[in-house]
Amino acid sequence: MEFLAPWYAALAAAAAVPLLLHFLRRRIGTRLDFPAVRYLERAEQEHSARLRLRNWLLMALRVLAVLLVALAATRPVARVGGAGHAPAAVAIVLDNSLSTTAVVDGRPVFAALRDAALEIVSNAAAEDRVWLVTASGRVVGSDASAVRDAIRALTPLAGAGDLPRAVSRAAELARSARRPSPTVVVLTDGQATAWRTTADAGSARVVTWVPRGAPPRNRAVVAADATPRRWTPSGTVVARVLSADSVPYRVSERDASGGERTLARGTAPPDGEVRVHVTPNGRGWLAIGVAVQPDELRGDDQRWFAAFSGEPPTAVGDPSAGPFVASALATLAQSGRVASAGPRPAQIVSADAATRLPALLVAPSDPARVGPANLALERLGVPWRFAAARFGEAAVRFASGASDSSRLGIVATRRFQLVPRAAARADTLATAGGEAWIVAGPGYVLLGSPLAPDATTFPVRAAFVPWLGEVLAERLGGDPGAVTTAAPGATLEPPAGVDALLGPDGRRIPVAAGVTAPERGGVYFWLRGGARVGALVVNVEAEESELARLNARTLAERIRGTAVDVAPSVNEAAAATFAVRGRRPVGGAALIAALVALAAEGLATRRRRTARAALAAA
Repeated sequence: MEFLAPWYAALAAAAAVPLLLHFLRRRIGTRLDFPAVRYLERAEQEHSARLRLRNWLLMALRVLAVLLVALAATRPVARVGGAGHAPAAVAIVLDNSLSTTAVVDGRPVFAALRDAALEIVSNAAAEDRVWLVTASGRVVGSDASAVRDAIRALTPLAGAGDLPRAVSRAAELARSARRPSPTVVVLTDGQATAWRTTADAGSARVVTWVPRGAPPRNRAVVAADATPRRWTPSGTVVARVLSADSVPYRVSERDASGGERTLARGTAPPDGEVRVHVTPNGRGWLAIGVAVQPDELRGDDQRWFAAFSGEPPTAVGDPSAGPFVASALATLAQSGRVASAGPRPAQIVSADAATRLPALLVAPSDPARVGPANLALERLGVPWRFAAARFGEAAVRFASGASDSSRLGIVATRRFQLVPRAAARADTLATAGGEAWIVAGPGYVLLGSPLAPDATTFPVRAAFVPWLGEVLAERLGGDPGAVTTAAPGATLEPPAGVDALLGPDGRRIPVAAGVTAPERGGVYFWLRGGARVGALVVNVEAEESELARLNARTLAERIRGTAVDVAPSVNEAAAATFAVRGRRPVGGAALIAALVALAAEGLATRRRRTARAALAAA
């Protein structure tokens, strides 16, 4: 037997009251003999044994009635025969992640999961506590009717959600009801990438169900970006496609009215990369999409990114920076990525010869010029200085583009340690020997070696020219704003100073601290005073496109609880959830027994009074 409200067992202490009253009524006083009542002694002796037995019986009935009332108050549950089940606490985790929209046998997987949830809720009784927890962590409950309505109204997410976290939340809700065997029901497509971490249900038991059928073969765009981020005005689209075979793709630009204009078409190799040069129609911040042919999972067929298209930045090279700079600038100017004439061009100069910003500042070739270089840095407000000289080969690691093969194998053989001044705010673009080698901040990029072959192999490698164009466009060509990436429904902090977010449909969304990314994928633009100052790119997580499923045994191993059962059917999942022929409440029977005891006590009391009256009349 188990108790739903064990704290009411304290009421059993009230059983001491009848005992106390019984013993207090046994008064002991001085005995006085009166001749007038002597004739009653014989009659009283004849009835004394019967009266003592009746008094003990009355006391026992009163104590029993109090104990039975206390037992009923604890809401006892016992295993007895018959239909029905004990009041249960059930939290249903309904997987509504994007992967559940995949069509299997002509029907979305989510439809089967939703039907299963409705079937389980239909078995709930009026006294049951029921909750619904979605993959995004949304909670509805604890009334079965409200949960049923929420299940019918639920739609799939545009992202992955967090199922292990949803299971933990569901377990907390089920345990909060303080009922025996709190239960978490997990209805999921069993996607392997969704269960990479263990879900902890604690002291709750878990019942899971996964629809039958193999997942479909999926084609998806799992990565897309602009190279460089700032186009001048054209640029390169780099995308990666998930597909078992070759698949046609399309690159499009979304215009202000929400329409799309095709920029390029082609065929992507199986699980391959796409690189295509495009010239957008618009200028400023743009929304660019890469799409493949639709399949059974439509939500990942297109992926978005943001690019800034504008006039090429202007830059001039100072002789102090070395001959490789002039050659690289000529190559960039020939391709239209850099202009030599314009207002306030960026300088590429040795730090000791720098006079203004913006500038790409390189370490001086002559170690004796380090002192003047540090003075120039301080005068320009650059919060870094050159410190100890380092010699010997040190591998260079770039913070971005690390997978670019042209950036592999670069070494620095002569460099200066870059030491930040107090409160320096900068980005580390590359390291050498584990130390900062290239750093960037407002209006400057600082390199810890001279651009000479005896100091580093960087200027003679193929990666140098595109890297220089990227730095000039994104770091020194004016700041058009930053790109923020997020999954649907994720929480993020907006850039400083923005006041609104412009959606793909032209609607403006006011911005406050702690922005929640929209559920709809696409490119949203940060606004400051009506001007676009950056972009928020919302795409489904790449791993959501991998539809491989876990088998029942492996799924059970990824969930921790007092017991984890994988039900082969929805009916068996419902039976395991509520234990239909298991425990039943017996508090009503205890209350009826208490009423019977009170009735018997009342009858015995009345008979006792009648007997006393008869004795007095005699």
